[in-house]
Amino acid sequence: MKYEEIYRATLEKWGAEAQYDQAVEECAELIASLKHFRRDKVDEEAVIAELADVTLMVGQLTYMFGPDKVGAAIESKLDKLKRLLSEP
Repeated sequence: MKYEEIYRATLEKWGAEAQYDQAVEECAELIASLKHFRRDKVDEEAVIAELADVTLMVGQLTYMFGPDKVGAAIESKLDKLKRLLSEP
């Protein structure tokens, strides 16, 4: 994993509970940013910045819960999406 050392260090410094809270906060900020973007209140760069924060937190959570478990869940979801896309 590319960022594994950083993810481990954040867990050691702030702990799992703080990382869960941070993930929730970053998701909320992305939601708000997207709503503002749709209303032309922020530009694309604002959304991209929030998306980067959420992406990093998803990586952190993936590290915490286990990349293999998350990878398997992603494959399952992709299979479901493929089935839905193939329906008329």
